[in-house]
Amino acid sequence: MKNTRNKKASVRKSPNKLTSNVVESLQVPKDLAFGSVIATITGQSEAFIENYRGIIEYTDSKIKLQTKTCKMELVGKGLNIEYYTNDEMKITGYINQINYMA
Repeated sequence: MKNTRNKKASVRKSPNKLTSNVVESLQVPKDLAFGSVIATITGQSEAFIENYRGIIEYTDSKIKLQTKTCKMELVGKGLNIEYYTNDEMKITGYINQINYMA
């Protein structure tokens, strides 16, 4: 009798790689498939953030957000959250840096 267990284990791909291949072949946008954060920056004065999970820290010089895949930090001066919903937010002020942390 053949040992099929070892053969299956060696052929099987990791779920992340398999999911990535399916998403690419179906041409599904990655933000929809993985819930990736989308940051649309207009100059240094405005940022629209989509697919965030929560606000970790909010001061006039730093806004730190939790996303599905990482933490995102905006650093600057006079930062203000103009509005936010469950899906998106608008940040205004002078944005000096945007950092992503694991």
